[in-house]
Amino acid sequence: MTLILNNDDVKQVLTMDVTMAALEKAYVELVDKEAVCRPRIDLQVPTSDPEKLYQWGTMEGGSTSGYFAIRMKSDVIYEQEYNGAITQEKYCVRPGRFCGLILLTSIENGEPLALLNDGHLQHMRVGADSGIGAKYMAREAAAVVGMVGSGGMARSHLEAFMKVRRIERVQVYSPTKANREAYAREMTEQFDVEAVPLSDPGAVYKGADIIAGCTDSAVDIITGALVEPGTHITSIGGRPDAETFERIEVSLRLGTAPAPWGLDEFELPDEYITYAARPEHDAGFKMKRKRRRAHGVQGGDKNVMLADLLAGRHPGRTSDDQITYSERGNVQGAQFYSVAGKVYELARERGLGKEIPTEWLLQDIRD
Repeated sequence: MTLILNNDDVKQVLTMDVTMAALEKAYVELVDKEAVCRPRIDLQVPTSDPEKLYQWGTMEGGSTSGYFAIRMKSDVIYEQEYNGAITQEKYCVRPGRFCGLILLTSIENGEPLALLNDGHLQHMRVGADSGIGAKYMAREAAAVVGMVGSGGMARSHLEAFMKVRRIERVQVYSPTKANREAYAREMTEQFDVEAVPLSDPGAVYKGADIIAGCTDSAVDIITGALVEPGTHITSIGGRPDAETFERIEVSLRLGTAPAPWGLDEFELPDEYITYAARPEHDAGFKMKRKRRRAHGVQGGDKNVMLADLLAGRHPGRTSDDQITYSERGNVQGAQFYSVAGKVYELARERGLGKEIPTEWLLQDIRD
């Protein structure tokens, strides 16, 4: 039987501890060449609305430890300006609805084991990545988080930071007053920390040990001129600005997808690769604008790989005054086989989800 798991099922079994342990194991498997993944690939097709694009995105990976997974996303994407910020928006069918699915299979017999909604797992695995970055790069005494953004990712990020440091205060800014105030109330109640909503985005940086950018911004969101010495930075959605990268002294990258077998020249550090119908079409934006590559190794010559850190080949942070940074790399495919595999095992133990006959997904015609 193949298991169907929705976000509520996933939420019942997927803790931050489970997520972080699964990811760190997957990163070691990639280094040991016991696992494989590829960068995310997006395909874009202009819609009848000149301001919108259809985008199909996939990322996949598998391991000799037993599982393979592909994550699939079907989105209509567009940009809008909101309270002075440019954000990237998306939906499936109608605004507020989304289609993201993970197909988990067995590497032993190819069996489709489970089909999962990706929403909760997505928030957990991204937050866990930033938590792993803080675990290895933030100051040991880090206690204050400056949070830019107040959505689901901001919630999972704080949860991950709480696992690796004694966080006592979070100061949050987002453009919508009601959202940042709701976030502060929830985080105070959930984690028993001092959570302060801020109306001034610059105040987020004051006294912060960790700065986290958790937005859907289409433009830079971390302001390097405001970052204080000793801060550890992580950012999803929007990017740090150029001055931030100039000031970063050590940048941790969790992993890089390997090159296709026998084609070393095709190894790319890019987080995603985009193919487009009507490549000259201009919707006013593109996920990756013409002649611009997706970000690869963001830290440049300041970069250190997690594998080198774990093996003792690089010391990582060497001073409490250093400004550090962490980024995932392009190993999303490995994240989904590892985390979805654990969710599947735990859901089976708990009797969660709905089953459909696996035979419904099989056929007797060879393809």
